[in-house]
Amino acid sequence: MSVVPSQRGGSLEVSEKRRTAALQVAELLQPGSHVAITTHVNADGDGCGSEVALWHLLTAHGVDVVLANPTPIPSRYRFLLSGIEHADKTAKAVKQLDAADAVVVVDIADLGRLGHLAQRLRERAIPVACIDHHLSDGSLPAGPRMVDATACATGELVYDLACALNWELGLEAARALYVAILTDTGGFRYSNTTARSLRIAAELIEWGIDPEEVYLEVYAGEPEGKIRLLAEVVDTLVVDSDLGIAWVTVPPGALERNGVEAEHLEGIVDLPRSIRGTRLAMLFRPLANGRTKVSFRSVGKVNAAALAEQFGGGGHFKAAGASIEGDLVEVQQRVVQAARKFLSDGTSEGNDGPHST
Repeated sequence: MSVVPSQRGGSLEVSEKRRTAALQVAELLQPGSHVAITTHVNADGDGCGSEVALWHLLTAHGVDVVLANPTPIPSRYRFLLSGIEHADKTAKAVKQLDAADAVVVVDIADLGRLGHLAQRLRERAIPVACIDHHLSDGSLPAGPRMVDATACATGELVYDLACALNWELGLEAARALYVAILTDTGGFRYSNTTARSLRIAAELIEWGIDPEEVYLEVYAGEPEGKIRLLAEVVDTLVVDSDLGIAWVTVPPGALERNGVEAEHLEGIVDLPRSIRGTRLAMLFRPLANGRTKVSFRSVGKVNAAALAEQFGGGGHFKAAGASIEGDLVEVQQRVVQAARKFLSDGTSEGNDGPHST
């Protein structure tokens, strides 16, 4: 017998910890107040899905809400804004923060991941709620926190917020949450895929979501340049089979040559991770500000977040990243050397638990 979603929130039980946190967040988001929702730079499916779902939920309860991100919502997720394009005020994000009574930050707890909005948010001195599932310690201004690293995605926590408050989800919010959970579990392939996350996904589908339609929007709408970029990146593959390390590099100017954006790098680091015997995969990308972005992905019990933290980054157990000062060659040498030491000295392993991705 299928589970029919309640017309007032979801049907799954919510832990007391999450229920208490949801009530604290709700206290800040009162009808009539002006709230800005934001997420990290170069938002992924979890960040975009979570904030769009939250926009629908809050709007339905009389809160004046806008989305105000540090960087535009990637094209593959813009279908979530169909019919509510007016909600996205990213082009005037600083002004939206200035006008807000409160801010909700989703899918990140570190102020530094908010790009050019970080300093303005710090100066505003208004309450900042956080809904997040990362391992990294937070550095946001004070406010209520709904943070739980055991959640498969921030979208799971937004679902629990609706359940705890007995708020109706609706088709649009359900679709956004499905995208959040689908993408952060790697299409329900990663180790953070739990029985509960699958039950949530099933319930969201019963709101009327077409899974194939979502798949086509998120995964099957790549421009030709993405495939040509992929060819350039794969050609840089280096494999250290003795230690189980594999890495690829985005050649300087590759994005511009192929007419694509940074968002089109999503998922490429999973290619070296898919090589048999790989324990740690990395992707290196030069940035325009004299820094190099490194994405880390791990297999088994290797703690990618612990390695990223050595360079001022962080993330999940199996998916992490860092922005490191220095040119591509210099950073790559440092990180590869650190990775080799990390994997060879016995400090790389830990218990991934249900939160890793």
